[in-house]
Order: sequence, then C-alpha cells, then structure tokens
Amino acid sequence: MSGAGAPDLHVDGAAGLKVVLIASQWHEPVMAGLLDGARRALREAGVVDAAELRVPGVFELPVAAARVTAGGGVDAIVALGVVIRGGTPHFDYVCSAATTGLTLVAQRTGVPIGFGVLTCEDEKQALDRAGLPESTEDKGFEAATAALATAVTLGEYRG
Repeated sequence: MSGAGAPDLHVDGAAGLKVVLIASQWHEPVMAGLLDGARRALREAGVVDAAELRVPGVFELPVAAARVTAGGGVDAIVALGVVIRGGTPHFDYVCSAATTGLTLVAQRTGVPIGFGVLTCEDEKQALDRAGLPESTEDKGFEAATAALATAVTLGEYRG
C-alpha cells in the first residue's frame, strides 16, 4: 500500500499564497474526489486565492502548468489526474510525458507542483486513492499539502 512512511505535514504560513489547481476531465468520479481533497487542503491551510483550470486529460497538465506560471505570480500548482492502464502502451507514454513535463515546469520556474496524478492498474485502485468516503487514501489532499508545504519552505529562499 502506498502511503507507508508518509510525513504528517501541517502547513503554516500558506494563507497568502496564490495557488492554481489544474485537473484533467477523464474519470470524473475519481477527479471529483481528488479535487475535493485538494480544495479541503487549501481551506485548512487558509489559502483563499486559488484558481481552478480543467484540461482534457493528463497529457495536457504540463502545458497548462507552463502557461499559468509564465507570467509569474503563482506560488504553487496542484496537478490532478488519473491514468488507468489499458491494453496498449498509451499508459506508459502518458504517465511519462506528464511526469517529465510537470517536473520540467517546476524546475524551470521554481514553482512547486503537487503531483496528484494517479497511475493505476484499474479503476478500483484509482477509487481507493481518490479521497472519496469509501477510499483508503486522499491523494488530492496529499498533493495540495505537499505543494503548499514546499511553497512555504521555499518562500524563505527567494534567491
């Protein structure tokens, strides 16, 4: 089970951060849970300046992240999506492109990106991680909390 050994993060000092949630539209029941978890994490941290952007799929997350960070003024991004393995190599290509793309945007801009992209073997795994009432994990909440914690920490090092 993923989540073993995860830190218990509590975020202080995030109230003034500008955050953008970028979420794919595939697998809407899973996405609803991920978005709810991310929104809850932002509320609990006191973030009031949060925008939401929906893109067609996981493959589009990196370009959306690149665009919203291009003008500056964004303190953190939370990227949410789900890719479920099928019978073709499509899963591998999409997961690799999203991971590499989001990593490159974060490195290029210095803007933390919470990685809330589920890469699952089947729909049950995705639902178990979506933060729904019957889920065992809340990856939307975790991704948002990680992005906020990193933004607060890096805020002390403005180079």
